Amino acid sequence: MSLAQRYEHSPLLLRLAGISKAFAGVRALERVDFEVRAGEVHALCGENGAGKSTLMKIMSGVYQPDAGSISFEGRPLVLGSARAAEAAGVVMIHQELNLIPHLSVAENIFLAREPKRGWFIDRKRLRADAQRCLDRLGMAIDPDLPVHVLPVAQQQMVEIAKALSMDAKVVIMDEPTSSLTEAETGQLFRVIHELRRDGVGIVYISHRLDEMARIVDRVTVLRDGRWVASCAFADTTVDRIVAQMVGRDLEDKFPPRRSRPTGQTLLEVRGLRRQGVFGPVDFDLERGEILGFAGLIGAGRTEVARTLFGAEAKDDGSIRFGGVELDIRSPIDAIRQGIAYVSEDRKAHGLAVKMTVAENITLANLRAVCRRGGFVDFGAEAETARHYIDALGIRTPGPHQVARLLSGGNQQKVVISKWLFRQARLIIFDEPTRGIDVGAKYAIYELMDRLAADGIGVILISSELPEILGLTDRVAVFHEGRLVKALHTRATSQEEIMHFASGRGQGGSSGTVSAAMPAPEPIAS
Repeated sequence: MSLAQRYEHSPLLLRLAGISKAFAGVRALERVDFEVRAGEVHALCGENGAGKSTLMKIMSGVYQPDAGSISFEGRPLVLGSARAAEAAGVVMIHQELNLIPHLSVAENIFLAREPKRGWFIDRKRLRADAQRCLDRLGMAIDPDLPVHVLPVAQQQMVEIAKALSMDAKVVIMDEPTSSLTEAETGQLFRVIHELRRDGVGIVYISHRLDEMARIVDRVTVLRDGRWVASCAFADTTVDRIVAQMVGRDLEDKFPPRRSRPTGQTLLEVRGLRRQGVFGPVDFDLERGEILGFAGLIGAGRTEVARTLFGAEAKDDGSIRFGGVELDIRSPIDAIRQGIAYVSEDRKAHGLAVKMTVAENITLANLRAVCRRGGFVDFGAEAETARHYIDALGIRTPGPHQVARLLSGGNQQKVVISKWLFRQARLIIFDEPTRGIDVGAKYAIYELMDRLAADGIGVILISSELPEILGLTDRVAVFHEGRLVKALHTRATSQEEIMHFASGRGQGGSSGTVSAAMPAPEPIAS
């Protein structure tokens, strides 16, 4: 039976027809159709700002549409709240997991739905019911454990178990693999296959298009709030999906480089160490250079970056920046010296999500928009924000838009604007394109190149090796807290980087690579 025939014979679970939605006069969705059938994985693709999040929230009852209709199993459905959607059998698993850290696995699975014995929670039944949900997923997780001790992958399984406890017929998964290792992703996919065999319909949202071939049956593409295409995944290609998402062919995933190393050393790190975490680590960074940090999860890349930024204290080593040795004991010290850090978790450590775009952009340099007496000049604040909105192409209705309402790519640009307004001379990007679509990625790549061309030091930490190879001049490879090898990007490959990242190569007897760190090569015009 072909995929098209299978869809025709599978029961239709959820159907949205002619859905439109606007916020403050800005059209988010316009006459969008979408459906999911029993036992299928239906991917929803589009750039940030295409309308995916809005459509997901309408499906899950968070938003109500301005126009259009929703039906479930052939009957009209009005979703006035997330609770109403869950009662109907539609459950959403958010990218930022909605778990209570100090509660147990069982308590999270049945939160606000605990089995009772009279006035009290029936703890024995609660544990048994939670165990049944976990067993269905094939997960060996103790239901009595507090959630905060579990790794992210197992926390995600707890969210799926919660959905199963509600007898969910449709599960919406938003960027489920964004924080998972390859092994953990494989485990998640096995669970998705089990759910599909049980007849559960899955709406799957991910910017990792290449992995979709392993699980997705059908794909729908949105662009600028409108439906573009729907088809069987087997009948299309990733390149075609990308072209539909951005409205053009992306022959080059990375922009041509304008920046080039100048030969002038900007940053010198020698013997940097945190006991039991990483080091000693030696490396240099030149003006105009983009230096990559590669390695497996837990290799120490982020820890080195956070130490440079003063978020974690060093035990030993020296940091010279612009020829001056620095004593960085806190992020405030680093910021005052012109060192900025763009965290991999922008919502937790980069943005004040409840504040406006203008407030976020000026937050690290508030004195620059204050009058005498310390009062904020709101006109100057808005004007500053408009400058960066135009310069970085931030898609927002205006400077007074609340930051949490922006797409991921635009939130990232707001964070970068904050550091540019602070006149940062070194910006460390930690997984800057995680959860960002291909079009927004290209814009971030262009921005990084522009910063390097302007003489700002750029360090890129990325788990995506094509990103490392497409953007950097040199790559420092980390393994178990040691910088084991430094390579010229143009003279290496994914295979060689992984060889050293997995511990199969040697970068020097001491584990540091100051002697082996190659000087940057000039980039040909």
